[in-house]
Amino acid sequence: MCVQLKSSLSDLAVFGGAPAFEQPLHVGRPNIGDRSRLRARFEEILDSRWLTNAGRQVQEFEERIAVLSGTRHCIAVCNGTIALELVIRALGMTGEVIVPSFTFVATAHALQWQQIRPVFCDVDEKTHNISPDCVEKLITPETTGIIGVHLWGRACDTEALDVIARRHRLAVLYDASHAVACSHGGKMIGGFGDAEVFSFHATKFVNSFEGGAILTSNDELAKKVRLMKNFGFAGYDNVIGIGTNGKMSEISAAMGITSLESLDDFISRNRANYQLYRERLSRIGGLRLIEYDNRERQNFQYIVAEIDDRCGLSRDQLVKVLHAENIYARRYFYPGCHLMEPYRTLYPGAGKELPVTEKLTHRVIAFPTGTAVGAAEIEGICGVISCAVHHAKTVAEKLG
Repeated sequence: MCVQLKSSLSDLAVFGGAPAFEQPLHVGRPNIGDRSRLRARFEEILDSRWLTNAGRQVQEFEERIAVLSGTRHCIAVCNGTIALELVIRALGMTGEVIVPSFTFVATAHALQWQQIRPVFCDVDEKTHNISPDCVEKLITPETTGIIGVHLWGRACDTEALDVIARRHRLAVLYDASHAVACSHGGKMIGGFGDAEVFSFHATKFVNSFEGGAILTSNDELAKKVRLMKNFGFAGYDNVIGIGTNGKMSEISAAMGITSLESLDDFISRNRANYQLYRERLSRIGGLRLIEYDNRERQNFQYIVAEIDDRCGLSRDQLVKVLHAENIYARRYFYPGCHLMEPYRTLYPGAGKELPVTEKLTHRVIAFPTGTAVGAAEIEGICGVISCAVHHAKTVAEKLG
């Protein structure tokens, strides 16, 4: 299970034999709810012959998410990226929109796809969320909006961002893909800014196979988004504006409802996994798990750590060791949106203004969790990590 380090710390090799795990352990392996209830919903859908176009399952899913998030409106759509694109357009964002680079690339793509320039903003080193101080410095006459991302389910500084947005008359949208069933200041995420977007992709702890949703309490915005997600139809044969096909299917909604029925169980497993990781890894210097605020509701969806120089091996070296042992940890969010195409070519100097982002992209790692991972697997993962770190430090001492 241990690793053997050669003379160079950048050259890692697994020490003999088979990997620690026969079956791969992945970050984001789907949670599955009650299969019998899911099958019953599938039968109901087939019997009704209503497969899409806002049938009973979609309506129920929207109602449940609206209640969970404390918002008046939930508009379910086919995925989180389409949700972002729809609400960006509905809010009238154009020109430039300020967004973190330390996020999944879909957040930036949703802007660039519509010929809106994503202006990459640095993040707070402690929270990993967009920095309000940096936002203020990036505002120009071309700026029309701010998109914050609630990374790891931990909310942005919504209060500071709202003040900035009001002062400069900017729209505010939150990518809350990580933050279903989380709260901020005692208020459920989903009701901040002009709108928020959820993702129900298979890798999310509540999933609908593929899916997303737009949350808002703005009646006019909700009405506009509902038109846009269905080709601009306002009744039978009555198209009153441009739109696209962003509808969620009944099958996806059925999976989403079934996931929501197991939400508390999923969170309980996530919390137990997080606590066990924290206990087992707490003695490793240079490896620090992110912390969750116990005063807020959390989904504990991600087991995320930062690796620094005291660890004895780099984040990338640890990832290499873990992958060799069939533990598919992830480098989040490597290398940062600003170093992906087309942004690397379009905005080549962006990284100069992102020192925290550049540092985090080489330090952050996410470990497997969810209902597919239990105590035995976590013990094994932490054993591999401890062994790798021990060997790295031993070799470093020998090399002097």
